[in-house]
Amino acid sequence: MAISADPMDIDMERAAESISSRGWEVSHCDDMMVVFRWNGMDVTLYRQGKVMYFPLEDRALCIKYATELLESLRPSILFLSASG
Repeated sequence: MAISADPMDIDMERAAESISSRGWEVSHCDDMMVVFRWNGMDVTLYRQGKVMYFPLEDRALCIKYATELLESLRPSILFLSASG
């Protein structure tokens, strides 16, 4: 699991819409997480900016993928600082 260094509060509905628009299959969305398929892996994006790739075990690759995902979502979804 990769954890964002910056506090985040991601709008999960908008995140799911953005993910789906890229052709990635969203299997679950609620106010705490979005689960989708990407490159043969199950990916879970959490509201706080945590990202889990299953079954990926390479921590460095997980951090790389998570950083790329969060940066690609930044223009299209609402990020709020956790502090308000």
